[in-house]
Amino acid sequence: MAVQALDAGRPSIDWQKWALPAALIAVAYCLIPAYASSYLVEAILLPFLALSLAAVGLNLLTGYCGQLSLGSSAFMAVGAFAAYNFNLRVEGLPLAATMILAGISAAGIGVVFGLPSLRLRGFYLAVSTLAAQFFVQWALTKFGWFSNDNPSGVISAPHLVIAGFSFDGATGRYLLSVTTVILLTALVWRLVNSATGRNFIAVRDNETAARVIGVPVLRTKLLAFAISSFIIGVAGVLWAFTYLRTVEPAGFNLDRSFQILFIIIIGGLASIRGAFLGAAFIVVFPLALSRLGAALFGWLFDSGVLDMSQRIVLGALIIIFLIAEPNGLSALLDRLKRRIGSRSS
Repeated sequence: MAVQALDAGRPSIDWQKWALPAALIAVAYCLIPAYASSYLVEAILLPFLALSLAAVGLNLLTGYCGQLSLGSSAFMAVGAFAAYNFNLRVEGLPLAATMILAGISAAGIGVVFGLPSLRLRGFYLAVSTLAAQFFVQWALTKFGWFSNDNPSGVISAPHLVIAGFSFDGATGRYLLSVTTVILLTALVWRLVNSATGRNFIAVRDNETAARVIGVPVLRTKLLAFAISSFIIGVAGVLWAFTYLRTVEPAGFNLDRSFQILFIIIIGGLASIRGAFLGAAFIVVFPLALSRLGAALFGWLFDSGVLDMSQRIVLGALIIIFLIAEPNGLSALLDRLKRRIGSRSS
Protein backbone atom coordinates (compact mmCIF):
# COMPACT_ATOMS: atom_id res chain seq x y z
CA MET A 1 0.00 0.00 0.00
CA ALA A 2 2.80 2.39 0.89
CA VAL A 3 4.56 1.67 -2.42
CA GLN A 4 1.34 2.24 -4.35
CA ALA A 5 0.75 5.51 -2.54
CA LEU A 6 4.31 6.62 -3.30
CA ASP A 7 3.92 5.76 -6.99
CA ALA A 8 0.62 7.62 -7.13
CA GLY A 9 2.26 10.72 -5.69
CA ARG A 10 4.97 10.86 -8.33
CA PRO A 11 4.34 13.06 -11.38
CA SER A 12 3.63 10.99 -14.47
CA ILE A 13 5.95 11.34 -17.45
CA ASP A 14 4.33 11.92 -20.83
CA TRP A 15 6.55 9.65 -22.90
CA GLN A 16 4.78 10.57 -26.15
CA LYS A 17 5.64 14.22 -25.55
CA TRP A 18 9.36 13.47 -25.21
CA ALA A 19 9.61 10.77 -27.88
CA LEU A 20 10.04 13.16 -30.83
CA PRO A 21 12.66 15.43 -29.17
CA ALA A 22 14.61 12.34 -28.06
CA ALA A 23 14.50 10.91 -31.57
CA LEU A 24 15.65 14.22 -33.07
CA ILE A 25 18.55 14.43 -30.61
CA ALA A 26 19.55 10.86 -31.48
CA VAL A 27 19.52 11.72 -35.19
CA ALA A 28 21.44 14.95 -34.57
CA TYR A 29 24.24 13.27 -32.59
CA CYS A 30 24.41 9.81 -34.16
CA LEU A 31 23.13 9.63 -37.71
CA ILE A 32 24.10 13.02 -39.09
CA PRO A 33 27.76 13.02 -37.94
CA ALA A 34 28.15 9.46 -39.22
CA TYR A 35 26.41 9.67 -42.59
CA ALA A 36 25.85 13.31 -43.63
CA SER A 37 27.94 14.63 -46.52
CA SER A 38 30.12 17.70 -46.19
CA TYR A 39 27.76 19.62 -48.50
CA LEU A 40 24.73 18.81 -46.35
CA VAL A 41 26.50 19.94 -43.20
CA GLU A 42 28.16 23.11 -44.49
CA ALA A 43 25.56 24.36 -46.98
CA ILE A 44 22.34 23.41 -45.20
CA LEU A 45 22.66 22.35 -41.56
CA LEU A 46 25.07 25.04 -40.32
CA PRO A 47 23.05 28.01 -41.67
CA PHE A 48 19.85 26.28 -40.59
CA LEU A 49 21.08 25.95 -37.00
CA ALA A 50 22.38 29.54 -36.77
CA LEU A 51 19.21 31.04 -38.25
CA SER A 52 17.01 28.79 -36.11
CA LEU A 53 18.71 30.05 -32.96
CA ALA A 54 18.39 33.66 -34.10
CA ALA A 55 14.70 33.02 -34.80
CA VAL A 56 14.22 31.50 -31.33
CA GLY A 57 15.67 34.70 -29.85
CA LEU A 58 13.52 37.01 -31.97
CA ASN A 59 10.41 34.90 -31.33
CA LEU A 60 10.96 35.30 -27.60
CA LEU A 61 10.89 39.07 -28.04
CA THR A 62 8.26 39.44 -30.76
CA GLY A 63 6.12 36.32 -30.47
CA TYR A 64 5.99 35.98 -26.69
CA CYS A 65 6.52 39.57 -25.49
CA GLY A 66 4.97 41.40 -28.46
CA GLN A 67 7.92 43.77 -29.08
CA LEU A 68 8.56 44.08 -32.81
CA SER A 69 12.24 44.41 -33.72
CA LEU A 70 14.11 44.91 -37.00
CA GLY A 71 17.56 44.95 -35.43
CA SER A 72 18.26 41.22 -35.21
CA SER A 73 21.12 41.34 -37.70
CA ALA A 74 22.79 44.09 -35.67
CA PHE A 75 22.75 41.92 -32.55
CA MET A 76 24.18 39.02 -34.58
CA ALA A 77 26.98 41.33 -35.71
CA VAL A 78 27.68 42.45 -32.14
CA GLY A 79 27.93 38.82 -31.05
CA ALA A 80 30.23 37.84 -33.91
CA PHE A 81 32.61 40.79 -33.61
CA ALA A 82 32.59 40.67 -29.80
CA ALA A 83 33.53 36.98 -29.86
CA TYR A 84 36.31 37.73 -32.37
CA ASN A 85 37.77 40.47 -30.16
CA PHE A 86 37.44 38.55 -26.91
CA ASN A 87 39.27 35.62 -28.48
CA LEU A 88 41.90 37.91 -30.01
CA ARG A 89 42.63 40.14 -27.02
CA VAL A 90 42.11 37.85 -24.01
CA GLU A 91 44.74 35.14 -24.18
CA GLY A 92 43.63 31.66 -23.17
CA LEU A 93 39.93 32.52 -22.95
CA PRO A 94 37.89 29.31 -23.46
CA LEU A 95 35.57 29.17 -26.44
CA ALA A 96 32.49 28.68 -24.26
CA ALA A 97 33.38 31.79 -22.22
CA THR A 98 33.97 33.70 -25.45
CA MET A 99 30.48 32.84 -26.68
CA ILE A 100 28.88 33.75 -23.35
CA LEU A 101 30.68 37.11 -23.22
CA ALA A 102 29.68 37.78 -26.82
CA GLY A 103 26.06 37.07 -25.92
CA ILE A 104 26.31 39.39 -22.90
CA SER A 105 27.74 42.13 -25.15
CA ALA A 106 24.80 41.72 -27.53
CA ALA A 107 22.40 41.76 -24.57
CA GLY A 108 23.85 45.08 -23.40
CA ILE A 109 23.37 46.64 -26.83
CA GLY A 110 19.89 45.13 -26.99
CA VAL A 111 18.89 46.75 -23.69
CA VAL A 112 20.16 50.14 -24.88
CA PHE A 113 18.17 49.99 -28.11
CA GLY A 114 15.24 48.43 -26.28
CA LEU A 115 14.76 51.55 -24.15
CA PRO A 116 12.37 53.12 -26.72
CA SER A 117 10.00 50.20 -26.03
CA LEU A 118 9.20 51.91 -22.73
CA ARG A 119 7.32 54.56 -24.72
CA LEU A 120 6.80 53.15 -28.21
CA ARG A 121 4.80 50.19 -29.51
CA GLY A 122 4.19 48.29 -32.71
CA PHE A 123 5.36 49.85 -35.97
CA TYR A 124 6.97 52.83 -34.22
CA LEU A 125 9.08 50.52 -32.08
CA ALA A 126 10.09 48.51 -35.16
CA VAL A 127 11.28 51.69 -36.86
CA SER A 128 13.22 52.73 -33.77
CA THR A 129 15.05 49.40 -33.67
CA LEU A 130 16.37 50.18 -37.16
CA ALA A 131 18.69 52.59 -35.37
CA ALA A 132 20.53 49.58 -33.94
CA GLN A 133 20.93 48.11 -37.43
CA PHE A 134 22.40 51.26 -38.95
CA PHE A 135 24.46 52.31 -35.93
CA VAL A 136 26.12 48.92 -35.40
CA GLN A 137 26.97 48.49 -39.07
CA TRP A 138 28.36 52.03 -39.21
CA ALA A 139 30.46 51.56 -36.06
CA LEU A 140 31.94 48.25 -37.21
CA THR A 141 32.85 49.82 -40.56
CA LYS A 142 34.09 53.15 -39.20
CA PHE A 143 36.35 51.91 -36.40
CA GLY A 144 39.04 49.47 -37.53
CA TRP A 145 39.69 48.28 -33.97
CA PHE A 146 36.72 45.93 -34.18
CA SER A 147 38.28 44.07 -37.12
CA ASN A 148 41.86 44.32 -35.82
CA ASP A 149 42.54 47.14 -38.33
CA ASN A 150 41.83 44.96 -41.33
CA PRO A 151 41.40 47.39 -44.28
CA SER A 152 38.43 45.42 -45.62
CA GLY A 153 36.79 45.04 -42.21
CA VAL A 154 36.72 41.25 -42.58
CA ILE A 155 37.17 39.00 -39.55
CA SER A 156 38.15 35.33 -39.68
CA ALA A 157 37.07 32.58 -37.32
CA PRO A 158 39.71 31.41 -34.84
CA HIS A 159 40.54 27.78 -34.18
CA LEU A 160 37.58 26.22 -32.42
CA VAL A 161 39.02 24.22 -29.52
CA ILE A 162 37.18 23.00 -26.43
CA ALA A 163 38.97 20.97 -23.73
CA GLY A 164 41.80 20.21 -26.13
CA PHE A 165 39.49 18.87 -28.87
CA SER A 166 39.42 20.66 -32.23
CA PHE A 167 36.07 21.52 -33.78
CA ASP A 168 37.45 23.12 -36.96
CA GLY A 169 36.20 20.39 -39.30
CA ALA A 170 32.71 20.34 -40.77
CA THR A 171 31.48 17.69 -38.34
CA GLY A 172 33.08 19.43 -35.36
CA ARG A 173 31.50 22.77 -36.26
CA TYR A 174 28.16 21.03 -36.69
CA LEU A 175 28.41 19.38 -33.26
CA LEU A 176 29.36 22.70 -31.67
CA SER A 177 26.40 24.42 -33.35
CA VAL A 178 23.81 21.76 -32.57
CA THR A 179 24.89 21.54 -28.93
CA THR A 180 24.68 25.31 -28.52
CA VAL A 181 21.26 25.43 -30.19
CA ILE A 182 19.86 22.59 -28.08
CA LEU A 183 21.08 24.12 -24.81
CA LEU A 184 19.77 27.60 -25.52
CA THR A 185 16.48 26.32 -26.95
CA ALA A 186 15.95 24.21 -23.81
CA LEU A 187 16.59 27.28 -21.66
CA VAL A 188 14.10 29.33 -23.70
CA TRP A 189 11.50 26.57 -23.45
CA ARG A 190 12.00 26.53 -19.69
CA LEU A 191 11.75 30.32 -19.58
CA VAL A 192 8.49 30.64 -21.53
CA ASN A 193 6.88 28.04 -19.27
CA SER A 194 7.89 29.94 -16.13
CA ALA A 195 6.45 32.97 -14.37
CA THR A 196 8.72 35.19 -16.47
CA GLY A 197 7.28 33.71 -19.66
CA ARG A 198 3.77 34.36 -18.39
CA ASN A 199 4.77 37.96 -17.74
CA PHE A 200 5.99 38.22 -21.34
CA ILE A 201 2.64 36.96 -22.63
CA ALA A 202 0.70 39.28 -20.33
CA VAL A 203 2.63 42.30 -21.64
CA ARG A 204 2.05 41.15 -25.22
CA ASP A 205 -1.69 40.70 -24.76
CA ASN A 206 -2.47 43.88 -22.84
CA GLU A 207 0.07 46.14 -21.15
CA THR A 208 -2.53 47.98 -19.08
CA ALA A 209 -4.06 44.76 -17.76
CA ALA A 210 -0.58 43.37 -17.05
CA ARG A 211 0.30 46.45 -15.03
CA VAL A 212 -2.95 46.21 -13.08
CA ILE A 213 -2.28 42.60 -12.02
CA GLY A 214 1.21 43.51 -10.83
CA VAL A 215 3.45 42.63 -13.78
CA PRO A 216 6.52 44.94 -13.88
CA VAL A 217 5.97 45.98 -17.51
CA LEU A 218 9.09 48.11 -18.02
CA ARG A 219 11.42 45.56 -16.46
CA THR A 220 9.73 42.75 -18.38
CA LYS A 221 10.25 44.50 -21.71
CA LEU A 222 13.92 45.22 -21.04
CA LEU A 223 14.44 41.65 -19.83
CA ALA A 224 12.90 40.36 -23.07
CA PHE A 225 15.23 42.55 -25.12
CA ALA A 226 18.26 41.41 -23.09
CA ILE A 227 17.55 37.67 -23.30
CA SER A 228 16.54 37.87 -26.96
CA SER A 229 19.66 39.84 -27.88
CA PHE A 230 21.86 37.41 -25.92
CA ILE A 231 20.50 34.46 -27.93
CA ILE A 232 20.74 36.31 -31.24
CA GLY A 233 24.29 37.35 -30.39
CA VAL A 234 25.30 33.73 -29.82
CA ALA A 235 23.60 32.91 -33.13
CA GLY A 236 25.83 35.53 -34.72
CA VAL A 237 28.88 33.74 -33.31
CA LEU A 238 27.70 30.48 -34.88
CA TRP A 239 26.99 32.25 -38.17
CA ALA A 240 30.48 33.76 -38.32
CA PHE A 241 32.60 31.05 -36.67
CA THR A 242 30.97 27.80 -37.78
CA TYR A 243 29.23 28.65 -41.06
CA LEU A 244 30.86 31.52 -42.97
CA ARG A 245 34.26 31.39 -41.21
CA THR A 246 35.01 34.87 -42.59
CA VAL A 247 32.53 37.72 -42.34
CA GLU A 248 32.35 41.49 -42.79
CA PRO A 249 29.94 44.06 -41.35
CA ALA A 250 28.00 44.16 -44.62
CA GLY A 251 27.17 40.49 -44.09
CA PHE A 252 24.90 41.55 -41.22
CA ASN A 253 22.72 43.93 -43.20
CA LEU A 254 19.03 44.75 -43.02
CA ASP A 255 18.18 41.86 -45.35
CA ARG A 256 19.34 39.45 -42.64
CA SER A 257 17.02 41.09 -40.11
CA PHE A 258 14.08 40.72 -42.47
CA GLN A 259 15.06 37.12 -43.15
CA ILE A 260 14.89 36.28 -39.43
CA LEU A 261 11.59 38.13 -39.11
CA PHE A 262 10.18 36.17 -42.06
CA ILE A 263 11.32 32.94 -40.42
CA ILE A 264 9.26 33.50 -37.29
CA ILE A 265 6.24 34.70 -39.30
CA ILE A 266 6.35 31.67 -41.60
CA GLY A 267 7.06 29.26 -38.76
CA GLY A 268 4.56 30.75 -36.34
CA LEU A 269 4.76 33.46 -33.69
CA ALA A 270 5.05 32.41 -30.05
CA SER A 271 6.19 28.94 -31.08
CA ILE A 272 9.68 27.57 -30.47
CA ARG A 273 8.98 24.77 -32.93
CA GLY A 274 7.91 27.39 -35.47
CA ALA A 275 11.38 28.97 -35.41
CA PHE A 276 12.91 25.70 -36.64
CA LEU A 277 10.16 25.05 -39.19
CA GLY A 278 10.50 28.56 -40.59
CA ALA A 279 14.30 28.32 -40.76
CA ALA A 280 14.04 24.99 -42.57
CA PHE A 281 11.67 26.57 -45.09
CA ILE A 282 13.89 29.62 -45.67
CA VAL A 283 17.13 27.60 -45.97
CA VAL A 284 16.02 24.45 -47.80
CA PHE A 285 13.24 25.64 -50.07
CA PRO A 286 15.34 28.19 -52.05
CA LEU A 287 17.99 25.52 -52.63
CA ALA A 288 15.34 23.09 -53.87
CA LEU A 289 13.88 25.76 -56.16
CA SER A 290 17.34 26.57 -57.49
CA ARG A 291 18.12 22.94 -58.27
CA LEU A 292 14.70 22.40 -59.87
CA GLY A 293 14.96 25.55 -61.97
CA ALA A 294 18.45 24.69 -63.16
CA ALA A 295 17.34 21.18 -64.09
CA LEU A 296 14.21 22.27 -65.99
CA PHE A 297 15.19 25.62 -67.49
CA GLY A 298 18.98 25.77 -67.24
CA TRP A 299 19.31 25.24 -70.96
CA LEU A 300 16.93 28.14 -71.72
CA PHE A 301 17.84 30.92 -69.24
CA ASP A 302 21.08 32.15 -67.68
CA SER A 303 21.76 31.95 -63.95
CA GLY A 304 20.73 35.57 -63.30
CA VAL A 305 17.25 35.09 -64.73
CA LEU A 306 16.86 31.81 -62.84
CA ASP A 307 17.92 33.44 -59.58
CA MET A 308 15.43 36.30 -59.98
CA SER A 309 12.68 33.87 -60.96
CA GLN A 310 13.45 31.83 -57.86
CA ARG A 311 13.01 34.91 -55.66
CA ILE A 312 9.68 35.75 -57.33
CA VAL A 313 8.37 32.20 -56.93
CA LEU A 314 9.52 32.04 -53.31
CA GLY A 315 7.86 35.36 -52.47
CA ALA A 316 4.62 34.36 -54.17
CA LEU A 317 4.54 31.04 -52.34
CA ILE A 318 5.11 32.75 -48.99
CA ILE A 319 2.22 35.15 -49.65
CA ILE A 320 -0.09 32.30 -50.70
CA PHE A 321 0.90 30.24 -47.69
CA LEU A 322 0.33 33.06 -45.20
CA ILE A 323 -3.10 33.73 -46.68
CA ALA A 324 -3.98 30.05 -46.32
CA GLU A 325 -2.47 29.70 -42.83
CA PRO A 326 -1.75 33.06 -41.11
CA ASN A 327 -0.51 31.35 -37.93
CA GLY A 328 2.41 29.69 -39.69
CA LEU A 329 3.79 26.23 -40.26
CA SER A 330 3.50 25.29 -36.60
CA ALA A 331 -0.28 25.85 -36.63
CA LEU A 332 -0.55 23.99 -39.94
CA LEU A 333 1.29 21.04 -38.45
CA ASP A 334 -1.03 21.04 -35.42
CA ARG A 335 -4.06 21.11 -37.71
CA LEU A 336 -2.74 18.16 -39.72
CA LYS A 337 -2.12 16.20 -36.51
CA ARG A 338 -5.67 16.84 -35.34
CA ARG A 339 -7.11 15.69 -38.66
CA ILE A 340 -5.02 12.52 -38.64
CA GLY A 341 -6.03 11.86 -35.03
CA SER A 342 -9.73 12.37 -35.77
CA ARG A 343 -9.60 10.03 -38.73
CA SER A 344 -7.77 7.31 -36.82
CA SER A 345 -10.26 7.50 -33.97
